[in-house]
Amino acid sequence: MNTTLATLSICTYLASTLIIARDIRRSSSKAVPPPYTHPYKKHIPLYLAWTAVCAHILYTAFAFQQNNSFNFSFIGAASLISLIVALLLLIATLNKPVEKLGLVVFPIAAIMLALELNLQEKPHLLHTHNWQMSVHILTSIIAFSLLNIAALQAILLAIQDQQLKSHPPKHFIQSLPPLQTMEALLFQMLGTGLFFLTISLVSGFIFIEDLFAQHLVHKTVLSIIAWIIFSCLLVGRMRYGWRGQTAIRWTLTGFILLLLAYFGSKLVLEIILHR
Repeated sequence: MNTTLATLSICTYLASTLIIARDIRRSSSKAVPPPYTHPYKKHIPLYLAWTAVCAHILYTAFAFQQNNSFNFSFIGAASLISLIVALLLLIATLNKPVEKLGLVVFPIAAIMLALELNLQEKPHLLHTHNWQMSVHILTSIIAFSLLNIAALQAILLAIQDQQLKSHPPKHFIQSLPPLQTMEALLFQMLGTGLFFLTISLVSGFIFIEDLFAQHLVHKTVLSIIAWIIFSCLLVGRMRYGWRGQTAIRWTLTGFILLLLAYFGSKLVLEIILHR
């Protein structure tokens, strides 16, 4: 059952990605007629993505049932985070024009799920922690997932800003929402992600007893620096109207620090040091 669900999820993730790529190419070509004759057909890639996410959730639920916990090994955590990112993106598409981000999010989710299915790792189960640590870990994952989407949004914003200066802009950029809309979406994602990152940091300071014994000092320091960067960016946006390249640089810098804090530490401890 797990293999069937994973295969279904991977195939529908990839199918949704291919259709999004095809639609972008068609919508930017004046020589090709509109690709849809029925209003519901334009939602096909989103229907496929929802199918992929639901199958991914069921796969994760069966794995949870077998282990009586989530598996937070390196690949297991990456697969879970990719699932949450894809789910948050689909929820955002209900009232925001962000479906083009699926071109990056969905294939990554497919790859992470394929790796989880085929690679055997030493499990790191959540039930070995108390509920306080479980809250810390889960809020960390949600924060990372939201800020992951914000980073992708910032990359698109950078490409869009650069391409709008050329004549004419590339096909993909022409299919994106206006620059102001993209910036507004970026700061909405940043605000929500910072909220969960704050909860994660506060719960970590309260509930983690010995940072040095658990090899968490570098992770904590990098996360705090990222929190400061995101907070300064949001304050700068509200007080000084920061936008454009400033917002892009600060967002990507903060996300890279979070990436190093979470996956960098897990890579060293689990893959290299086997702890």
